Amino acid sequence: MREKLTKSDVEKIQAEIEHRKLVERKELIEAVKEARSHGDLSENFEYHAAKKEKNRNESRIRYLERMLKTAVIVEDHSKADEVGLNNTVEIYCEDDDEVETYRIVTSVRGSSLNGLVSIESPIGKALLGHKEGDRVYVKVNDDFGYYVVIRKVVKTQSEDGDHIRSF
Repeated sequence: MREKLTKSDVEKIQAEIEHRKLVERKELIEAVKEARSHGDLSENFEYHAAKKEKNRNESRIRYLERMLKTAVIVEDHSKADEVGLNNTVEIYCEDDDEVETYRIVTSVRGSSLNGLVSIESPIGKALLGHKEGDRVYVKVNDDFGYYVVIRKVVKTQSEDGDHIRSF
């Protein structure tokens, strides 16, 4: 699947790759060397843990580089009164009789537990392009969906402060 990323997402991923290559890689190689010097590798927990952490870092670097190679850059083209990327949206859920607030973000930033909803999620897809007061059907799957009413849309100018989710 090709990730949809903003220019800011790309910059943050590039910064993470650089940090992992220039800082963490060196530290982890040193940790492996240090643990190796403690003797018998077959029973050396520190060596195995350090090596595992080094491999995890290398795996993350490869994952991020692959993501950047295949990514599609997206921009917010929504009008001033429409729900768009990086907007905060307050919705009324009719079935639950509750009000919820979400920020619409790219899939790498999505974290529903933190109120960050991906543009690829059912609710993210449903809300995009709609306006305050609109009653929107959120299709979860072929058999289930629900209605929400958009109460408020707050346009956000900056993406700063968000973090790229680790996998």
